[in-house]
Amino acid sequence: MLSTTDHELPVLIQGGMGIGVSDWRLAKAVSQAGHLGVVSGICLDTVMARRLESGDPGGHTRRALAAFPVPGVADRILARYFIEGGKEADQRFKLTSTKRDKPSRNLEDLIVAANFVEVYLAREGHAGLVGINYLEKLQAPTLSSIYGAMLAGVDYMLMGAGIPRAIPAILDKLAKGDAVELKLDVKGAERDDNFVAHFDPAGVMEDAVSTVKRPAFLAIISSHVLAVMLARKIEVPVDGFIVEYPTAGGHNAPPRGKLQVDAAGEPIYGERDVPDLEVIKGVGLPFWLAGGYSHPDRIREALDTGATGVQVGTPFAYCEESGFAPEVKRQVLELSRESKAKVFTDPVASPSGFPFKVVVVDDTLSDADVYARRLRSCDLGYLRTAYRREDGRMGWRCPSEPVEDFLRKGGAIEDTVGRKCLCTALMANIGLPQVQKNGEIEPTLVTSGDEVANVARFLAPGAESYTALDVIRQLLPEA
Repeated sequence: MLSTTDHELPVLIQGGMGIGVSDWRLAKAVSQAGHLGVVSGICLDTVMARRLESGDPGGHTRRALAAFPVPGVADRILARYFIEGGKEADQRFKLTSTKRDKPSRNLEDLIVAANFVEVYLAREGHAGLVGINYLEKLQAPTLSSIYGAMLAGVDYMLMGAGIPRAIPAILDKLAKGDAVELKLDVKGAERDDNFVAHFDPAGVMEDAVSTVKRPAFLAIISSHVLAVMLARKIEVPVDGFIVEYPTAGGHNAPPRGKLQVDAAGEPIYGERDVPDLEVIKGVGLPFWLAGGYSHPDRIREALDTGATGVQVGTPFAYCEESGFAPEVKRQVLELSRESKAKVFTDPVASPSGFPFKVVVVDDTLSDADVYARRLRSCDLGYLRTAYRREDGRMGWRCPSEPVEDFLRKGGAIEDTVGRKCLCTALMANIGLPQVQKNGEIEPTLVTSGDEVANVARFLAPGAESYTALDVIRQLLPEA
């Protein structure tokens, strides 16, 4: 259980946003300022591979890989992906394997090393706290990903978009160097099926396994019922909670009960979707509030309710240190400055089935014409869903993949309508877009919380950008 005997609990947690938005630079800046900086742990194997194919500007990835504790791993990764000076603009990025539930030796090394690199760089040169954020729904690479982060000494692990009941016990085992497994959610699975992902540290570490630090685990939730379950009804309880309200960015928990939408097509949240903070407080674990808390008054309000602090994402997403491409930041900050920044909570955009907040920006996938022109493909496959095939084996499908492929795998046509390929779009958001087979560049799809409407307030008069420290100084002016 977390306590101030371990370290002083942070009041401010920087959100772990998207693919590569909360990158090591942002997390490091927040951590050095005395708060909890968090890197996004999503799709890091592909992020690192594409950084290397882009020439590894600054040499940061190569420097971190050189610190990886197993000799030879870095050399093999560099031989496969590093391109001196970067690939040509019309050259496609290499594809990493999608078989993350049963990875090859090379893929497992890549996943572990990529998570190690991101945390290593965020922690490099200071003693501040660093966390990493994962999605429970993205299960296949979870075990090797979290072990890589633990190898680099990550302090906190955060997980949302699902019920992470198995993770605290897995962290205990990995800290001792034990092999672990994670039961996979498989649509259509029968009682006797045993679909699991396995990971043994001895494989990656070439039998030179040693103990590593066990990070504190924070579950990202939106329900007091879930808080009680994760604190009292699982083998190893979580260490605390981040309680997210529907205004928070990225994936949102769906409304309780049958989905209803308003005139604009957004999900309607009601009283059943408001977590009971008194119940959560009564659990006795630290908790932080998220979604609309990027103002000093709101932070004081959260503390007055008994919260340990708050998680803030969107204001950090558009600061200089975030991983968003410069053009994305410029567009969104201009929209905010002109009071035109708008978020649409799309109930069908994400293939995960969770509502997904999308910023309405011209020439992105939020534009119906851009969406209609895009050639459907599924070459990354992170948000695929596992299903039981007729022969009893496990298969993978995604409602955002080519429609004929999805139907051939037993998917329903109605599930494909309006689905967007978040894996490829979010890569484009951070300046690492794939070149499609037809030569087109993958379009972006910007995601943020409702606070995007007001992010221009962090700009000084006449300024075109702001820093993570500017955000912190506005949020905690008395700190």
